[in-house]
Amino acid sequence: MAQRRRKPPNVKGEPRTFDPNFKGPVVNRSCTDVLCFIIFILFIIGYIILGLIAWVNGDPRRVAYPTDSQGHFCGQKGTPNENKSILFYFNLFSCTSPSVMVNLQCPTTQICVSKCPEKFLTYVETQLLYKKDKNSWTYYSQFCKSPFSKSDRTLSQILMDDNCPAAIFPSKPFLQRCFPDFSTKNGTLTVGNKTMFEDGKGKTRNAGELRAAANHINKILDAKSLGTKLFEDYATTWYWILTGLIITMLLSWIFLILLRFTAGFLFWVFMSGVIGVIGYGIWHCYKEYNNLRGQENSHLTIYDIGIQTDISMYLQLRQTWLAFMIILCILEALVILMLIFLRNRIRISIALLKEGSKAIRYVPTTLIYPVLTFIFLSICICYWAVIAVYLATSGVPIYKIIAPAGQCEHENKTCDPEIFNTTEISKACPGSQCIFAFYGGKSVYHQYIPTLQTFNLFVFLWLINFVFALGQCTLAGAFASYYWALEKPEDIPPYPLFTAFGRAIRYHTGSLAFGSLILALIQMFRIVLEYLDKRLKVLGTRECKTCWLSGPGEVGTISRAAAPESQNNISKFLQCCLKCCFWCLEKAVKFLNRNAYVMIAIHGKNFCRSAKDAFNLLIRNVLKVAVMDKVTDFVLILGKMLVTGCIGVLAFLLFTERLPILIEGPSLNYYWVPLLTVVIGSYLIAHGFFSVYAMCIDTLFICFCEDLERNDGSTEKPYFITPTLHGILNKKQLVPQKQKE
Repeated sequence: MAQRRRKPPNVKGEPRTFDPNFKGPVVNRSCTDVLCFIIFILFIIGYIILGLIAWVNGDPRRVAYPTDSQGHFCGQKGTPNENKSILFYFNLFSCTSPSVMVNLQCPTTQICVSKCPEKFLTYVETQLLYKKDKNSWTYYSQFCKSPFSKSDRTLSQILMDDNCPAAIFPSKPFLQRCFPDFSTKNGTLTVGNKTMFEDGKGKTRNAGELRAAANHINKILDAKSLGTKLFEDYATTWYWILTGLIITMLLSWIFLILLRFTAGFLFWVFMSGVIGVIGYGIWHCYKEYNNLRGQENSHLTIYDIGIQTDISMYLQLRQTWLAFMIILCILEALVILMLIFLRNRIRISIALLKEGSKAIRYVPTTLIYPVLTFIFLSICICYWAVIAVYLATSGVPIYKIIAPAGQCEHENKTCDPEIFNTTEISKACPGSQCIFAFYGGKSVYHQYIPTLQTFNLFVFLWLINFVFALGQCTLAGAFASYYWALEKPEDIPPYPLFTAFGRAIRYHTGSLAFGSLILALIQMFRIVLEYLDKRLKVLGTRECKTCWLSGPGEVGTISRAAAPESQNNISKFLQCCLKCCFWCLEKAVKFLNRNAYVMIAIHGKNFCRSAKDAFNLLIRNVLKVAVMDKVTDFVLILGKMLVTGCIGVLAFLLFTERLPILIEGPSLNYYWVPLLTVVIGSYLIAHGFFSVYAMCIDTLFICFCEDLERNDGSTEKPYFITPTLHGILNKKQLVPQKQKE
């Protein structure tokens, strides 16, 4: 007897078979991916414990309050600096040191003061005025580290002991720091109405030098007036902004409801426009090609002129316009052929878009779900940010040596400010300072703070992806309940959204955590790649600076640095390849996860089984998937553009006071500030609404493909699709509703 040959497994998986008991999302389920659920819960518990540890050891006041050179807070209640809430810099000119950019610290003494200086005064002038007016020293001494009754010390002693500044300038407090009081008088930059002044060390300075020394501070000063004006604009237009966002919500909802009538019209108008634009391009290329006939050098080829930086030279060749015309003709032919041969699948996609609009009309509570997602995301983001701040402010003050010239061999080493002036380092590096750098420590906890920050970031990514996964699974369950209702809307179960949310939380938290874990790992690896890329760039810049700073006898250093240039190019190429690959991988995993969550919502299987079934189902309908995806993307992009554009135009006309007949617009400093707020807010709101619609279309498409495999439209196996969709399929006619009963 001949042995029966075993049938090879189907690569695309076996199609679904008819099941008379299947009526939509499975009710009787069991918990899936329990192991991943346990791991997820353990990570959340660890995340909570991390928050408690960071809360005990951290101190966010270190971020809120400025810190002096001794690591003390300015303005903190219950401390000697309680009434001294402003930070004062002894020598602002030292902030031009190269070490400022490396160490993010100005290499000068910083103390807490109750108010900023209001006039020009040098230490030498104070000594001369002391005999006549002792109040001058009282005023000056408040800007010294430690008060002393007489100004009998010499300038060199003061500078060596670093007790007082050599000079003070008129300043104003901003961000709890004393910044120079810059102003412009007759087009000339001044400080306290002076263009020239003494720096207290025997040099005459001008306001331009001080501005250059405080360049980064000036950027903040320039932002001060801008920030005030922006605040005024927001205070004037906040109710108009709120009104615009409310109108955006209404327009988005109306657009989704009307898609059942306008989806086909919008798509074909867009495709007609694409064909028309390409056709105009072909005509323009032919016109340019014909006009260049007989002109000098127009007969040359691109190969003849070679590579040129002036692009206009290529546009003077007939061959260029001929190549453009051929490319556009091929593109035009491909578009037309695609529309001809894929017309039935395009009609199916448009019909599904219309069906999605109808589904949202029958399950309107789904439009509220983005608000819940926003609340969950806000909680995750706030918790992550708070932990990051508390971890960053954990520890005791750490002081480091900073030299103004940036050439001290001991620079960046830790030091003790109490005894620094008595050590050999202060003598070996004249002008160096022992300044507060950051908060840290040598305990086990402080050593693992970078690891804890990494854990904080990873769990944050996991939770964010879990929130999105929960939303997708919930919406998929609600829309699947709509599709598998034989008679719509009579057979739609009550409260489909809340039922789907409860099922996802109760049974499939582990599966959702599994899918979001995969995404979090990929995103974490991408972040690590970006971090390494930044670090390598910084190291390369430092090496380059070291080479150029080398003396004439060290020219070989440059050649040694240039030697591994080819290796750097290879490493950059590999980094780009890795970034591209992981970007593509993230997009692919997001697509697969999205469809896996639909299968989980319908059948209640574990993540791997659902992902496999969804993948096989899509592979069996790969052409429909491609057409459906592009048609849906077009409609969603067009919808967002229409809604955002309408609100943006209305906001522009209102804020620029171009609607005086209808309504009087507000008088603003910068009309683009509320305008951009309205446009960005409108886009985000429209994106929230249309993301629900996109999930609806994906769910209906999965159900649609499975419906075609399970049923054949007969009385025993009726389709669950609408008669409109069935008529497009050119298959057996849908059994009338009465016959089904």
